Amino acid sequence: MAQFALRKNISVLMIGLLPLFLRGLFIPVLGIPQPDYHDEFSYLLAADTFAHGRVTNQPHPMWMHFESFHIIQQPTYMSMYPPAQGLVLAVGQRSGHPWIAQLLLDGLMCAALCWMLQGWLPPAWALLGGFLAVLRLGIFSYWVNGYWCGSVIALGGALLLGALPRLKRRVRMRDSIAMAAGLILLANSRPYEGFVLGITVAAALLAWSWSARRPPIRILFHHVVLPVFSLLVVGAIGTGYYYYRVTGSPFVMTYSVNRATYARGQYFLWQASRPERVYRHPAMQKFYDDEYQYFEEGRTLKGFLKHLPDKAFTFWKFYLGPFLTIPLIAFPCTLRDRRMRFPLLAGTVFLFGLAVETFFYGHYFAPATGLLYLFLMQGMRHLRMWQWHEKPVGRALVRAIPVLCCAMAILRVTAVIAHAQIEPAYPRGNLDRVNIVRSLESLPGQHLILVRYSKDHTPEHDWVYNHADIDASKIVWAWDMGEQDNRELLQYFNTRRVWLVEPDVSPPRLSTLSNTADKQMQNLLLNSTVAASPVN
Repeated sequence: MAQFALRKNISVLMIGLLPLFLRGLFIPVLGIPQPDYHDEFSYLLAADTFAHGRVTNQPHPMWMHFESFHIIQQPTYMSMYPPAQGLVLAVGQRSGHPWIAQLLLDGLMCAALCWMLQGWLPPAWALLGGFLAVLRLGIFSYWVNGYWCGSVIALGGALLLGALPRLKRRVRMRDSIAMAAGLILLANSRPYEGFVLGITVAAALLAWSWSARRPPIRILFHHVVLPVFSLLVVGAIGTGYYYYRVTGSPFVMTYSVNRATYARGQYFLWQASRPERVYRHPAMQKFYDDEYQYFEEGRTLKGFLKHLPDKAFTFWKFYLGPFLTIPLIAFPCTLRDRRMRFPLLAGTVFLFGLAVETFFYGHYFAPATGLLYLFLMQGMRHLRMWQWHEKPVGRALVRAIPVLCCAMAILRVTAVIAHAQIEPAYPRGNLDRVNIVRSLESLPGQHLILVRYSKDHTPEHDWVYNHADIDASKIVWAWDMGEQDNRELLQYFNTRRVWLVEPDVSPPRLSTLSNTADKQMQNLLLNSTVAASPVN
């Protein structure tokens, strides 16, 4: 492997292709993922918008019936998230399916992590780090088995962190372009976390530019300052234009509009809570009330300490697991490495930046994924030198880590094939919703589905999501708001076949409106000739 790793470009290419091959090979077993969580539907709305050549969508006149989590309805109808992930998925949608681009992005992320590690470590260790990233993140993680933004964030962070040591060794414009591209990706995916990481990199570059080891000012300006600044200006103009079209101001993010409209809890623990909101839909009220209670609890010292272990476990479970925890045994040795001073400083600052956030999911840490794998590989380098009674136990332990990771990957796939429940059910998305969509798409005409939740509905799994062009969609999803409030919606869509879905019934029940207890509502239909039997 050491000889192959010396061919750095080939190594990066191989690491990039490996998750595409492996995840593609497992499609008959693992399937192609379907969306399930709020974030995924939100990103897919952005993808559908971009894929149709629009920056955003006009608000629908019946928007109150279509309110969805993590989506704004006013002043335009759009995802609340920054545009990077939506643009990626739009490429996939134009190519046949959004997941195509998600899979390609996952390969790019793994390749970028290998490239980043090559800037800090010997080639063989960088190759090993890229291989472990493929096994941990490139096959089974929700980043590739869904429509989340983790891969694009980690890609941006890897470009940023990989360019830094290269520029300090040899000033080249291509590394400056990679750094600027990483910053632009972070600004348009996870702007806060990207800013925290970017600040530490900027500080390191500034300190280097004032040191005796820097190149002449002219070379520094033409090969670093000018290209980075120029690309960042172009990126800022593009981002500002996007928010101007979506929110009406280049300085107001879609995320801010959504949170100001619906949420009482805040993103940062130091912020004051917002006034009480009035919600049209009970499921949305429950979701944001629970979120608010979590925020208020986290602002107290007791609540903060209570949440901290859950956040740490979420991080450990996603990024490490038992086998990648082994290299951390040598972390005290890493602390003494002079070359690790900046990564340790950047990692510390980044963790403090995360600590003041109310919530935590795996992709919040994604900008620093490269730092984590750098620590793991450096720990394995130290671990490899350990001996016990003159026996190279450290070397055996290091060799065992990738073997165990491979064995676990094989075990997980085998368990799925054998239907053995050795871990939580493999995420395939909201298949009940998918089955209903497929059933109605096979029927003639257009359809309107009213969604009626039970009182104990779990709001983390919502069904009311629509395409960018609602009126042109074959199937439109809307909240069941009761006879009085449904009247205007039924009159607006008077040519559609109307259905009622009850997601909380097991299995979810889809029936024609006339097959429900709402007999009076049936009189509102101007063109309803549907059968009374449910669709299976």
